[in-house]
This record gives sequence, C-alpha cells and structure tokens, in this order.
Amino acid sequence: MQPFDKRLDSLLAAAAKTFAERGYHATSMRDLARASGFSLAGMYHYVESKQELLFQIQDRCFVLVLEGARAAVATAPDPESRLRAFIRHHVTFFASHMAEMKVLAHEEDELTGTMRAHVRRRKKEYVGLLTELLTDVPGEHADPHIAAYALFGMMNWIYTWYHPAGPTPPAALADELASLFLDGYIAAHHATPRLVATLGG
Repeated sequence: MQPFDKRLDSLLAAAAKTFAERGYHATSMRDLARASGFSLAGMYHYVESKQELLFQIQDRCFVLVLEGARAAVATAPDPESRLRAFIRHHVTFFASHMAEMKVLAHEEDELTGTMRAHVRRRKKEYVGLLTELLTDVPGEHADPHIAAYALFGMMNWIYTWYHPAGPTPPAALADELASLFLDGYIAAHHATPRLVATLGG
C-alpha cells in the first residue's frame, strides 16, 4: 500500500474526532477547519464536501484495518490462532482509533450514492474475512455469519466503555474477548439441545 499523505491523515483524524464528539449533522466545515488547524481552502484541496470527508474517514479506516487483519492472520499457525489474531488486531487497532470506530458505527448512513456503495463493499470484504476464519475453526458451532456479526457487536461497542489508558491494555482486552467468544462459539452447538430439552421440561 502506498504511504498516505500525512497532512490528509491529520485532517481525517481531527475530523473523525469532531464527528464523534458533535455528530455529523451538527458539524460544519468551519468547525472542522478549527479542529484540524486547516484553512477552508486547505481542506477543499483534499475534499470537495463534508460528505466526502466522512467517506474518506470510513474508507481509509477499512483499508487500514483490513490490510492489518490480513497480515495478522497470515502468520498464525492454525484456524483458532488465526481467529484470535484477527480479534487482537481489530481490538488493538480500534483502541487507537476510538473516534473512527464511533463514526463507523453511527455515521455510515450519511453517505450516499457511489461513496456509500464503496464503503459497503469494503465492509462486506472485512466481514467476509471474519466469516471465513470462523468457518475454518474445527468443531460443531454456531452459524458463522451470525457469529461474525455477534463478534463484531461485542468488539465494536468498546468505545462506549473502554479506556485504553486504563488498567487493561488493548491486547489483554482482545485476549479476554477472544476467550469469551470462542468458548461460547465452540460450545453453542452442543449447548442448544440441552437448553431446548430443559425448556421442554
């Protein structure tokens, strides 16, 4: 991947933080200029509109997290290790991109047309990678598509309660989430009949 423009990186980081704090609709281009230290003309050198800025934040984030996830799983020796590597990378990446995580969670529907379609393709590719990893884990377990979205649900809301500077570092949090998820994921197929039998009296 080609190196990104550092000034654009700075603009996107400041814009993500501002969107996360204020919300997309409540943020103006002047707000973004003040937050980023760019002039309006300087911002328009990189983007034509506020929506394009939101698009670049989301697209850049998916590019980085997908590339990093592929690199992380490529060196893992077995399916369960690859899944754990994916979880660790996702959590540690977004622990340092909490504003972007919130923007991805809340502002996707603000994109329209080709920008929205492009980001959705990126997202589908990332979900597809996780689904493949789940499918490869040996044993009888839950539907991998359902499991993928359940796992993302577990990981993607950490911005509401997790503090990276707190007592649990990001890598340790990732390992905890991986263990919680994998124990339930692998046991789900076996637990369901017992639960049904119990409920059936």
